[in-house]
Amino acid sequence: MEILTYQTTCFHFFHAGGTTRREAMWLDTVITNTQPTHGPMSPTSPIESDFAVPDALLNGQMMTKVSEKKSKRVSFRLDPDAGCILYKSSKSGVVSLETIKEIRSGAGARYYREQFGLPMNVEQRWLTLIYILDGAYNTLHMLADTQESFVMWNAAIRKLVAVRQGLMAGLGEVDVREMVWTRQYWKGADGNSDRKLSLDEVERLCWRLNARFSKKELKAMFHDADPDNKGYLDYTGFQSFVHTLKRRPEIEKIYKDICTANGGKVDFAVFEKFMRRTQHSTLTPDELKVVFAKYSWTAPVPTATTAPSPAVPDASQTVPTAPAPAATTAPSPAAPDASQTVVATPVTPPVLTYEGFSSFLLSSDNAVFPEKNQKIWQDMTRPMSEYYISSSHNTYLVGHQLIGVSTIEGYIRALLHSCRSVELDIYDGDTEPVIFHGNTLTSKVSVRDVCNAIAKYAFVTSPYPVLISAEIHCGIKQQDVLVKIMVDAFGEALIRAPVQGRPALSALPSPEDLKGKVMLKAKNLYVVAQLDALRAKSSTSAPAAQPAVLEVDTPSDDSDPEDESSAQKITGEIKHGMHELKEKWRRVRGTSSTDNAKKPKEKVKMSFNLASLLVYTVGVKCHGFGGEHRYAPEHIFSLSESKANKLLKTGTMHDLVNHTKDHVVRIYPKGMRVNSTNYQPHRFWAAGAQVVAINWQTFDLGYTMNQAMFQRNGRAGFVLKPNALRGKDELLEKRSKHVLEVTIISAHQLPRQKDSTGHEIVERSIVDPLVEVTLHIPDWTTPPFSIKSRSTLSLPLSLPPGSPGASSRMVTERTRAVMNNGYNPVWRETLRLPFDTVGGKEMQDLVFVQFSILEDDYDEDDDEPIARYCTPLSCLEKGADP
Repeated sequence: MEILTYQTTCFHFFHAGGTTRREAMWLDTVITNTQPTHGPMSPTSPIESDFAVPDALLNGQMMTKVSEKKSKRVSFRLDPDAGCILYKSSKSGVVSLETIKEIRSGAGARYYREQFGLPMNVEQRWLTLIYILDGAYNTLHMLADTQESFVMWNAAIRKLVAVRQGLMAGLGEVDVREMVWTRQYWKGADGNSDRKLSLDEVERLCWRLNARFSKKELKAMFHDADPDNKGYLDYTGFQSFVHTLKRRPEIEKIYKDICTANGGKVDFAVFEKFMRRTQHSTLTPDELKVVFAKYSWTAPVPTATTAPSPAVPDASQTVPTAPAPAATTAPSPAAPDASQTVVATPVTPPVLTYEGFSSFLLSSDNAVFPEKNQKIWQDMTRPMSEYYISSSHNTYLVGHQLIGVSTIEGYIRALLHSCRSVELDIYDGDTEPVIFHGNTLTSKVSVRDVCNAIAKYAFVTSPYPVLISAEIHCGIKQQDVLVKIMVDAFGEALIRAPVQGRPALSALPSPEDLKGKVMLKAKNLYVVAQLDALRAKSSTSAPAAQPAVLEVDTPSDDSDPEDESSAQKITGEIKHGMHELKEKWRRVRGTSSTDNAKKPKEKVKMSFNLASLLVYTVGVKCHGFGGEHRYAPEHIFSLSESKANKLLKTGTMHDLVNHTKDHVVRIYPKGMRVNSTNYQPHRFWAAGAQVVAINWQTFDLGYTMNQAMFQRNGRAGFVLKPNALRGKDELLEKRSKHVLEVTIISAHQLPRQKDSTGHEIVERSIVDPLVEVTLHIPDWTTPPFSIKSRSTLSLPLSLPPGSPGASSRMVTERTRAVMNNGYNPVWRETLRLPFDTVGGKEMQDLVFVQFSILEDDYDEDDDEPIARYCTPLSCLEKGADP
């Protein structure tokens, strides 16, 4: 029995007022900002806190706000302290800097300029912001009056967003974080802008921060910050008040206990012991020395008389709570006075003060998911079938499956998040093919625009191949146009090979072999049969003239009929009504369509030019496994969620696992998910499926699981499958029991709920937060075994309905609620969650642990979590009581 122990200071939030509740749920996985035209905006780049915003932007400037319907003159203002862009609007008029996902300017925003029909000469003054509001993507298009104005806005927004995103995306940067937080809340608390905070204003600030104090406690803290008894707090007094407010007693206790057990100080030897025994660190001694040097402090011991140096805190005394040093550099001692004589200055060994220790705990060097920041490290030379591939479903949609908008935005967002498989549903257009969701009311987008967007963004985040999964419904003429568009857009990156004389594949190439390449997948089993016949014929006879097209019988769709009828029910009813009206009109005119109802079944034609693009990814229909069912390595079939579920329930999961060892299988959401919700992808990953397509426009559990999985391996978009799913069958017979033991210590600065416009709802009472920990386990598991005590475990046949963890695929435990404290709640509770795995320890890659902060009266149907974080269990760093 293995017990996995984790000690965590759970959920440290930098809450700067700009992150909505829904966005906070996916804080660790959604926040990304890349601008390929001018290079990526890296959250790890040095942050300059003294950036000066031009007065013109602070006071407001008139610009043109452009939309699809109209253009109008609007005054825009930048508020760096509040962290937002403000403009007059009947809807919101606020764009929080933290919510901005991408900034496009110039040629990067050309798609929108052309879409709105504006001339080329405005392009150099165009600025587009992609941001999230109320859980949905939004765009703001700004057209500056002059080039000088554009340069100021472009530079200021990019810089401030880089600062905010840097602080949001990772921990550390303590000084900048404190400065940004203090400035923002100072401005928000100073309601009448007199630069003085009364006791009532301070009380309202605490309410906004989800911090509740009695009148007596609040007055004491106020008077401590106002030693001159002025009756108000100036900015210096406010900083002192915040200093008291931000005390972390739970971290102070940890530091004090370590000091007490080690002679009153934390030198490198003590730090190394803490990292080995408590943090379970696998870093080498030299790597630990580098980390220690970032946060440690060296006290000079000059032999001449100088000003006294700060002392290392005595473990028996109250731990000081001065602002923490910057995490990137060790603080330097003050330079000696030039008037003094300084003799040789020996130094004491460096030590870790409380400030340095707390900075380390809240830094990326102590991240709970360290692999997120690593480079590509897995072997990328295995056949493509041995990897999970980050995939998108109906990529062109940014909303509803039946009435949503088709746009290039979905492709850009997915590719920038390292997605490697995107989907196109292609139909005949007026002159060129277009993309939309067939038999629905979704809008259309040009194939050319989509291919150009893919070409531009395909390899910004990952160098590994992109798979275009296409449903091609257009005629032979526009098929050839499609091929030309793809050749023009992708050039040499597009995988192509002549249909005749093509050698048979013995295995799929690797991601490394296909680096920088674009592959097309189209599905048609009958075309595959004719291609095989052509290959056989060409191998036994002289080459014949190549025909222009292939003609085959109309293929049956790979889609599940149940899915299709469910997905199209709404639009079907609308179209049926329209059809009845048209039919009645035809009968009046004597031209009923029933006269031509019985037409012979048409042949489907496929261009040889198009067939030449189907090389390593040829779509076929699934007819079963084993026996007479043989598939070439390049054959890929797609299974709907419903059909895949049937395979899992009917005991053919092992057949699917074996098939996916050397073939690629794609899974896509069932048609009933018209609101673009997601399944949980780990269920299908556990069956070996590589391309498990997700609706990227919906930030639900399935989306965040997918994001967490592909944050791994340097965000390559390819993650090597566990050995049990690509090796010997007997590995899957190995079953083992485990217990996840996790101690929830504390949270800090939990965000308040926001309304649909992005404004905080301050009127509501202070939250009573609790932490819920859930394990999501694939279908291999039996009902979780119960835990009688720390040392006694049993495996019951069943669990009572409604019991925590009663589901065979989910185990959940909760802490108690901390009443009236959303600012610095402390739980210090240990939760124990049982689970089992098959196939060895590597299969824990497919067990996901989810931490949720909920209100005590949380209703799953009506309420959103305060925050949520999800990661593969295998990626969660272990810990123990110090």
